[in-house]
Amino acid sequence: MEKAVDVPRSPFKILIASPSGLPPSQVSIAFCESYDRIPHPDSTLEDSISEIWNQRLQANSSLFNGKKFRYGGFTFLSEGGSLNKDSHVCLHLGLTDYRTFVGTNLSPLWERFLVPSEDDSIFCQHSSSPLGNGAIVETSDGKIVLLQRSNNVGEFPGHFVFPGGHPEPQELGIESHDDVKGFADANTINRKLSQEMFDSIIREVVEEIGVPPESLSNPVFIGISRRELNVRPTAFFFIKCSLDSVEIQKLYTSAQDGYESTQLYTVPMIDIENMTSKMPGCHHGGFYLYKLMLQAANDYNITAD
Repeated sequence: MEKAVDVPRSPFKILIASPSGLPPSQVSIAFCESYDRIPHPDSTLEDSISEIWNQRLQANSSLFNGKKFRYGGFTFLSEGGSLNKDSHVCLHLGLTDYRTFVGTNLSPLWERFLVPSEDDSIFCQHSSSPLGNGAIVETSDGKIVLLQRSNNVGEFPGHFVFPGGHPEPQELGIESHDDVKGFADANTINRKLSQEMFDSIIREVVEEIGVPPESLSNPVFIGISRRELNVRPTAFFFIKCSLDSVEIQKLYTSAQDGYESTQLYTVPMIDIENMTSKMPGCHHGGFYLYKLMLQAANDYNITAD
């Protein structure tokens, strides 16, 4: 397992890389107010969040200020204090919302919210930084599913992306930190949060490309990529689909969230390299994580032979 990888001249930074792929039992969650966003001391900058949101609402009254999980860092946990195949990662999550995301990460002033620091959690402490998710879906004929975003979406219209969205606090009945009092204990809420990380990516794939959930393998977590433009973090998962490219294309025409994209592509891995220049940085990083996973699998096969 690796962490905080800067790739030279890249639009992304790899915050966590788990090339072997981690199942739910090896991904835990620490959910706490201490991982919430810290307001910026510059009151003028802080006030700009509401101003930008109100401007966006005037332009698009359908915007919804939903709750999101905020990425606040991570720790590695392992037997004997060293990284090994039994290691797992603990993600630190707080709460944020779409309004604050629009007013910080998506603000024209987003760089002013950053704090010079080598510590990533300090660097982004004044940003909303909602944790997105993305799936590298491999078809039964060995291709990867990509979507081309519609021109009506708020971020990166027309760009190529992997299926994905966000884990949702509302799925667990969480609107504030007070809501966790309804759970038996901290371990219970953290287990449910960990499961939501994996359940949510299945939901997103089903809704965005139209395949039935039973056609998908259990997801494995392969890491977190953060795009350098407005420091947006996304957790990536690898999933195998038992359907081939032609079957998936047919199902896509009736996908529940098909309005978010205009076209589905099933692409050989080697051809994705030519498409990364028109990917958001975090998704470009997701492809890099996938390549690390393939390399790790290849190295294992060579060693095993």
